Formats: sequence, structure tokens, C-alpha cells
Amino acid sequence: MLTRNCLSLLLWVLFDGGLLTPLHPQLQQTLEARPRENVVTMPGRRSSAQRVKRGWVWNQFFVLEEYMGSEPQYVGKLHSDLDKGAGTVKYTLSGDGAGTVFTIDETTGDIHAIRSLDREEKPFYTLRAQAVDIDTRKPLEPESEFIIKVQDINDNEPKFLDGPYVASVPEMSPVGAYVLQVKATDADDPTYGNSARVVYSILQGQPYFSIDPKTGVIRTALPNMDREVKEQYQVLIQAKDMGGQLGGLAGTTTVNITLTDVNDNPPRFPKSIFHLKVPESSLVGSAIGRIRAVDPDFGKNAEIEYNIVPGDGGNLFDITTDENTQEGVIKLKKVFIYYKSSVEASNVHLDHRFHSVGPFKDTATVKINVLDVDEPPVFSRPMYTMEVYEDTPVGTIIGAVTAQDLDVGSSSVRYFIDRKSDSDSYFTIDGSEGTIATNELLDRESTAQYNFSIIASKVSNPLLTSKVNVIINVLDVNEFPPEISVPYETSVCENAKPGQVIQTVSAADKDLSPAGQRFSFRLSPEASTKPNFTVQDYRNNTAGIETRRSGYSRRQQDLYFLPVVIEDSSYPVQSSTNTMTIHVCRCDSDGTILSCNVEAIFLPVGLSTGALIAILLCIVILLVIVVLYVALRRQKKKDTLMTSKEDIRDNVIHYDDEGGGEEDTQAFDIGALRNPKVIEDNKIRRDIKPDSLCFPRQRPPVEDNTDIRDFINQRLQENDADPTAPPYDSLATYAYEGNGSVAESLSSIDSLTTEADQDYDYLSDWGPRFKVLAEMFGEEENYNTDKVT
Repeated sequence: MLTRNCLSLLLWVLFDGGLLTPLHPQLQQTLEARPRENVVTMPGRRSSAQRVKRGWVWNQFFVLEEYMGSEPQYVGKLHSDLDKGAGTVKYTLSGDGAGTVFTIDETTGDIHAIRSLDREEKPFYTLRAQAVDIDTRKPLEPESEFIIKVQDINDNEPKFLDGPYVASVPEMSPVGAYVLQVKATDADDPTYGNSARVVYSILQGQPYFSIDPKTGVIRTALPNMDREVKEQYQVLIQAKDMGGQLGGLAGTTTVNITLTDVNDNPPRFPKSIFHLKVPESSLVGSAIGRIRAVDPDFGKNAEIEYNIVPGDGGNLFDITTDENTQEGVIKLKKVFIYYKSSVEASNVHLDHRFHSVGPFKDTATVKINVLDVDEPPVFSRPMYTMEVYEDTPVGTIIGAVTAQDLDVGSSSVRYFIDRKSDSDSYFTIDGSEGTIATNELLDRESTAQYNFSIIASKVSNPLLTSKVNVIINVLDVNEFPPEISVPYETSVCENAKPGQVIQTVSAADKDLSPAGQRFSFRLSPEASTKPNFTVQDYRNNTAGIETRRSGYSRRQQDLYFLPVVIEDSSYPVQSSTNTMTIHVCRCDSDGTILSCNVEAIFLPVGLSTGALIAILLCIVILLVIVVLYVALRRQKKKDTLMTSKEDIRDNVIHYDDEGGGEEDTQAFDIGALRNPKVIEDNKIRRDIKPDSLCFPRQRPPVEDNTDIRDFINQRLQENDADPTAPPYDSLATYAYEGNGSVAESLSSIDSLTTEADQDYDYLSDWGPRFKVLAEMFGEEENYNTDKVT
């Protein structure tokens, strides 16, 4: 250790770069005794020609990790040549861990570590030291940088960061076959001692596997390990540092090794003979039995292929492999009574390394016995197809079906229709003969084909039945005339020219059109005399509508009706007349239709449709405003406002319009008050809610008038019993004043016959409260006097 530190010291001397002299405890005396001189320039202190005595520069210290002593661990000493021991120099420390991890004695320059250090957390610390004048606080020398390294101890065991491991190796592998490489990591310093040198060994898993102690490579140690004997192996691996020496730390991991399968076992039948029994009713192609060979291999190495040994009757049945169960499925190819054959089982995927073991196939014998079964009748055909013309009379025989009983001692057969397939009973069948006849009139246009089932059963055993499908095609009879295939929207331009085709039409027939069916087109006789349009037959089941003249006017006629006669070529010949509607439209010079509406003729030129709609909408709004205004004015005239001015006994009712006095019976008819019987039958609903009235001050009760009281009671009973009365309360005021008034009665009841006989001068004597009324009647009297004059 001393020799290595001396060599390190020599190297740092060669690269001297500072004025401070950090001293290792073991080399302090040696370093101070070996000074050398350097020529430096110190601005402001010495000239460049002066020689400065320098100390050896030691810029690296060591400190032990995990130090557990009771006192701080001594690291080293810093000393300046300018320090004469008089206590005028102060040493300072800065950088990584200064003050928290490392401290320095300001007077002596001794450095101590005040807490335990872990190299794996931080391997070194970089610090800076400086000597300062204790009085002036000025640096005596430039700041020097040095490193304190944490010296490693063996305090970390090896760890398998990727463990536990999973590996596989093929079975039957030779000795030394590669399995897996494991690796352990030691956090200790690999450059210092043997703390990080790891050695591998197997603790569990021998003698099947081995491991290289340096590389950690695991290999097979035994030959011909068989997966069918043992498939899984668990190996325990240990990694130990210090080169495996005593006192080293160790870590372990587990390696799970699986032997993968190889095709080293041929398939074998568990027995040499298989017996199968097959009912004679088995269908060709159906599975009649299964056999199985056993292969202890796994996966694709256990896939088996079954074959019939050549020359052993492979034309009677076939054998295939069920991929899920690896069984041989025997299927019937041909009906037989008894059969014996050999079946071979072999592997699909062979491994040529194991051919020496023997042939990878096995053979077994299969014996098949056919069992007799009472079977249902068999139809002579798998399906029957028949034809019949539509509208054929009921009871007409269309065809027949035939079924036989093939069993020994054959039984007779009965036939009947499965009504689930012919629920409407269009057909019947003779139960003994099997003849099929119509039971209803058939219409090809409603149903062109009938599909139903015939069931045949044995008389001796009705439960044994068989079924066959019967298809009956209904042949067409020409009974419908042809018609235009689709509704056409036909139009003609006002500027059309003679011979111009305006529409191409085609025809369709509800009947089943035979091959070569032709439709002919022509104008009806009544339309042939009109020179407006004509029909041009193209003789390909289409026709063109052509113009006969030039120029059409929408103002004169905007619609034309053209009757077209369409005739077919079947027997009997059918024809129909179809009327086409032709609209006259306004077009541009290229024939593009601009407008076909009749209203467009009268629209002003230059206004768009949107503008016209806006104008119409404005007109409608104005009309609504006028109607609402008139209605409000009329309502205002009907409503009366009753106000009270200097009320003595009655209310004065003012009208907004000028009436004709008592002769104006439209405003208020007071005849009802004179004679209640006059309006007995006049029951008018008051649908307008009356305004609140200003009631006069109540007068002391006076003696009632019998007629008025009876009239009021009668009206009250009528309103209470009237179901058409409005749902709100209304108040009817009658001009009954009673007796005892100072001004006597103002009512026209019992008054003089004419207004001319009235004298209203007495109103002026009633005081200021009747002033307005006196002036009103006084002016009227003066007016009448002037008029008479």
C-alpha cells in the first residue's frame, strides 16, 4: 500500500499545479522534506524574475467507506508555505460535502470525515481549498482543487438482476448442449481487490446440468434426457464474490429448464383388432366408427395420419384424422354386408435423427359388421318437378310419385301431403297411387311456383316415413294486356319543331313473356286525327313520342292527353290504351326546360321566385294588420265606460260615438224595462266580460215595485238555470230606483209619451250637482225651439 501511494505521489508531482500542499497522514513528513522551486508570476506581489518556493501538490485523498468509529475519520492535512505557525493563516474548504460530510480545522488544515460514507452512492468528492490571511481576509494563494476518493470494502453481494430464469433444451440432447447463460452483478469496486470478482456454481440440479464458474454458461451434463420420463428441471445457481474464497458474499437465483419434445416415439395401436358394427341404414359419407393410436410425443410430433393399407378394400370406406383428438374416423363410401381391412397409423412430421429406432408407424385390423334395420320407403327420385297451366280445372291430375319398401317382406306404401308445406291445400294426392291433382284454381301472376313435400309411410309400420320435395311450375296463359312500364313525366317545349322526339316509352306485361315477345305501339283511332303528336314504333318493344307541328303555347293549352295503344304478340292477343299527359313548358334556345307552371305565364319578367314570395308575404301582413285594426275599433265601440260625475243616485253612461237619443234602439233598448214580457224570449249570451261598474251610493230601502221585482227574479232564475251562460259572474243593472227620491224618478218608465212634453227647467233648481245635466237638456230644448222656429 505504501509503495503504491508513493508512486501516486510522484505522478502528481510531475503535474504540479497549485500552492497548497495536501498531505496524506502517512506521507506528511516525507512530502514536507522534498521542496522544489518554480518560477511564477504573481501580479502585484513579486516580479517575474523572482523565485517562489513552492510545496509538493497532493490533489487526491482516500477515505474508507462504512467507517463506524466513534471519532471523525481523519482524511489528510492542507498546509501552505506561507503558514509560519504564527496563527495568521486561515484554511477554508468548499465543494462537494464541505461542511456536511467533510470539515477542516481553520488553523491546522486537518480534514476529517464527520459521517459514514458509501462508495456505491458516491465514489468521490471534488473540493476546493484556500489559504486566507486571518487579518485582511485576503487570499494568500490561488484556490486549489483536490479529490477525496471513497475506498471500497466488500459490503455488497452479487445479484442476478434478470432472475429467476426460464430456459429450454431439446430432449435427447448430447452432453455439453448449450442451455442458458446467467450473469450476476456486484456493486463493489471491480478495480480494487477481489470484492467484485464473481464465481458461479450449481447448488441444485446436478448431475443433469453444469455451469462454467467464470462465464455462467449452463450446459447439459447427461446424455439422452427423455421428456416423456421427466420434463421440468429446477436448477439453483450461486454467484460468490472474492473469487469464491472463504468470507466472500454470495447470491442465488433459480433457473427453470424445460425439455422440449422431439419426435422420438412412433405411434402405437393399443390393440391389434378393432370391431365395429354399422346399421344398414347408415348413409354414404357418414362416420361409422373411430380408432386411435397412441403417441407419447407432444404437439406436432404427436400428429398421426391414418391410411388404409393398399389392396385392402379402400373403395368401401375411407379414414380421416380428427385434428382435435388425433383419432381415425372411418366413413362409409359404399354399402356392404361385411368388411375386414388393415389400417396404418404413422407420424406426419418425422425426425431423421431417430430413424434408427425403427419405423414410425403401426398397423391394426378393422372388422366391420352390418346390422339389419327396418327402413322407411324409398322414393324413386330425390325430387319431382311437374308443370300445369294456370286456370286448370280443379281435379286435374298433374303427375305422380312412387316409393317402395326395400326391406324383406316389403309392405305397401301410403302417400299424403305434408300440410305444413301446403297449408292452403292447393293440391291433393291419392293415398294409394301417389297421383297429384289440383284442388284450387291456380294463378301464375300470384304464385308462379309451388314447393311442397310428399310423405310416404309403410302400412305395416306407419312410424317409418320418408319425405320428398315436389316442385310444380305454373305455366302462363296470356290474360293480361301490356301496359306502360313506368309513369312518364312528359313535356314539350313551346318552341319545339315537327318530328322532335320528346319521350321514349316501353311496356311491361304481367304475364310471363315468352322468348321473342313483341309489343307494338300506335295512336288510338280518336287521336289519329289530331295533328299535335304521333307515336313512332321502334319495333324493339319501345316507341317514341314525336311532335307533329311546330310551336306550342301554354296560354292556349298547357296540357295534352295522348292515348297510346299497346298490343302484345301472344295468343290470344291482348291490348290496352294508355293515356300519357304532356306538359307544355317554356325552354331556352338549347331546349333546356325553364318552367312548366301555368302561373309562370302571368309573372312579371325580371322577378325571381324569392322576390315574389316576399311581396306576397308583405301583402298578407298588411291585410292582417288592417283586419286587426278594424276588429279593435269595432270592439272599442261595443265596450262602454261608465263613469260617475257628482253621483246622487244614478250613473251617467258616456258613449264614444254620438247616438240618436232614446230613439237609438241599437245602442240600448229600454223597451224591456217598460214591458218585461217583450224580451222574455230574447236570451242573448254575454260573451264579453263586463267592465267593473261604479255603483251609486246606496239609498235607504224603499217600497218595492212588484212588476220590477218579479222581472228581476225571473231573470235571475233564467241565468241560474242557463247551461250556456259564460263561466264568470256578470252583473245586470236595471233602472229601478224605488220611491222617495227628492228628484223623483229619472227613468223613462211611466214618463210622458214624447220628449217634447218634457220640461227640464226644474233641473236648474237642484243645485250645482245637476248643473251639467241641466245644461245638456237645456241646450237640447233650445235646439228644438230654434228648429221649430
